[in-house]
Amino acid sequence: MRILIIEDEKKMASFLERGLKEEHYTVDVAYDGEKGLEYAMTHEYDLLIVDWMLPKMSGIELCHQLRNEGKKNPILILTAKDSVEDKIKGLDQGADDYLTKPFSFDELLARVRALLRRPAHLADKTVLECANLKLDLIKRQAWAGETEIALSQKEFALLEFLMRHAGEVVSRTAIAEHVWDLHFDPMSNTIDVYINFLRKKIGETVSKGKIETVRGIGYRLACP
Repeated sequence: MRILIIEDEKKMASFLERGLKEEHYTVDVAYDGEKGLEYAMTHEYDLLIVDWMLPKMSGIELCHQLRNEGKKNPILILTAKDSVEDKIKGLDQGADDYLTKPFSFDELLARVRALLRRPAHLADKTVLECANLKLDLIKRQAWAGETEIALSQKEFALLEFLMRHAGEVVSRTAIAEHVWDLHFDPMSNTIDVYINFLRKKIGETVSKGKIETVRGIGYRLACP
């Protein structure tokens, strides 16, 4: 899952980026509202974490513009403002949740997990299943039947994306936008290499799920 942090305090941004990456999320960072809006409009993100007080464009203005453009990314606002009126203003402008500074990182993670579960077809799911493949998003564990599969951070993120879109054809571009960050080279064969890693690990188990190549388009995780 790919997250955009828009935070002008570089120590705070670095703290959030490091912590979220340790939890196996793919993370990009912008340090002002204008750059954050540019990133959010040109790349696919599963969640935005946005500071209220930003240079060039406030977090609330950014939320408002994204919603006016039809963007539906979940947005978590971070701010020192804690009045009921401020919370209402933030939510009315398009934010989905509101976290007051200072906050514990554990609480932020819990809110991130809750926001990422919001789509109706994934509501309240912390375990994804496809055939006899199972992915526990909290424990970061994967199984095929009763056999646990050891996955690297990127392998886990790739399998999670495929399982969230099980039965659908997903393009290499969509995979890159959700599993890798802005520094990803679209001309590389990295995605194909990781698909092969997953096929090998899944194939060595009793998995009934199969990663299919859809020539000229991308891949599909078939769940018979």
